[in-house]
Amino acid sequence: MFSPEWWHWLVLGLALTMAELAVPAFFVVWFGIAAAAVGLVLLAAPELALATQLLLWTAFSAALVWIWFRHLRPRTMTAVGTSAATVAGEVGVLVADITPDSRGQVRFQKPILGADAWEAYADTAIAAGERVRVVAVEGSYVKVEKAK
Repeated sequence: MFSPEWWHWLVLGLALTMAELAVPAFFVVWFGIAAAAVGLVLLAAPELALATQLLLWTAFSAALVWIWFRHLRPRTMTAVGTSAATVAGEVGVLVADITPDSRGQVRFQKPILGADAWEAYADTAIAAGERVRVVAVEGSYVKVEKAK
């Protein structure tokens, strides 16, 4: 049966860490670091069985992901309704048409108050695909106007 050597784990760790470039979720990197850690453990204790190596990788991965989400992840998103004044002026793209009688949806490039898409309304009709600017946040809706 195949039993990986220490350098196999280091190569896997490097490949997973580099895969983070293609998957920009800042999540795969923890699996890569865990694989590299297993490689270092295997370098110190080369007699470890494959099942033990996989268990170590799983444990290291889970621990690193837990540490990331619990302690290290930046707290950039806020709850709806907090610091709404900072949202005014943000520009997004209208996903669905807006008329004075119907609401539409606007999508932002980066999350605004914790969401990248918001239900929106306006005083004038605005077609989907137009760039709009946030005028105000009112409850769970944003009031928008056509961006100049």
